Amino acid sequence: MKGLFKSKPRTPADIVHHTRHLLLYADRSASFPDLRESKRNEKLAELSKSLRDLKLILYGNSEAEPVPEACAQLTQEFFKDDTLRRLITSLPNLNLEARKDATQVVANLQRQQVSSRLIASDYLQSNLDLLDLLVQGFENTDMALHYGTMFRECIRHQIVAKYVLDSQHVKKFFHYIQLPNFDIAADAAATFKELLTRHKSTVAEFLTKNEDWFFADYNSKLLESSNYITRRQAIKLLGDILLDRSNSAVMTKYVSSMDNLRILMNLLRESSKTIQIEAFHVFKLFVANQNKPSDIINILVANRNKLLRLLADVKPDKEDESFEADKAQVVREIASLKPRDRA
Repeated sequence: MKGLFKSKPRTPADIVHHTRHLLLYADRSASFPDLRESKRNEKLAELSKSLRDLKLILYGNSEAEPVPEACAQLTQEFFKDDTLRRLITSLPNLNLEARKDATQVVANLQRQQVSSRLIASDYLQSNLDLLDLLVQGFENTDMALHYGTMFRECIRHQIVAKYVLDSQHVKKFFHYIQLPNFDIAADAAATFKELLTRHKSTVAEFLTKNEDWFFADYNSKLLESSNYITRRQAIKLLGDILLDRSNSAVMTKYVSSMDNLRILMNLLRESSKTIQIEAFHVFKLFVANQNKPSDIINILVANRNKLLRLLADVKPDKEDESFEADKAQVVREIASLKPRDRA
């Protein structure tokens, strides 16, 4: 007789419904701390299990791969009735393991397609204020890494990245990547790089519209930072941005600036070989520019001997024929320059 009363296995949609119900409870219990503690703990433990179940459906485990139909059903249900919003706002009320599971669930859902559509992208397009919440998360030490991972996955969607780039949020990253907490700063730096390299056309449009303030801040706050790690990451990212063909117009303007050239020449003098090498990859763009302004030519000529001595010592740890060929070309170009009267 016992077998007659076995409960039916819960479907992915059932688990999402149950999770949503428990998230509502978690929010209420946080607002009313006098609720019975044993009851609250029981419900939060149940919520943790539901989040683990969602993660298991999406990621599978060592014994079973994810089932596409189950993932599609879960995804479809999750973006109904604002479950994503509820999960993001409830995250501070969860314990650490539940936060980790929730973060992985949200990250995975950004990649799930249903009938060849990224439902997460459509949902976020109508709920862009969620990105405001996620960005603010960088300022909360306990939540920053969870919200940072969610945010980075959300900007995989071009419409979301465009919203962030067109907002004031992008300016906050100049601060976030220099936060004293190393892990949070590194996470913010990874997000900043993703924001400025993933969606080529959107980034090119952003830089074209905002190049004056953006590169002024980039130079003063990052390339001239007193923090070695910040300078190292910033010069590497600058090279990635300027060497991308989509940003050729922005690159041409950047390498026509005397102020930018002075900063790059200072970075070439760094004691760090890593910074020197990355600085060289940007410096060579100034030298290779076939339409150098007179001011640029005259600075290179005035500093010719120092630059040639400096470049002689710039070498990667491992032999690199491409690097040596680039350096030889830069040295020839600098050696052949003649002073020019200003127009």
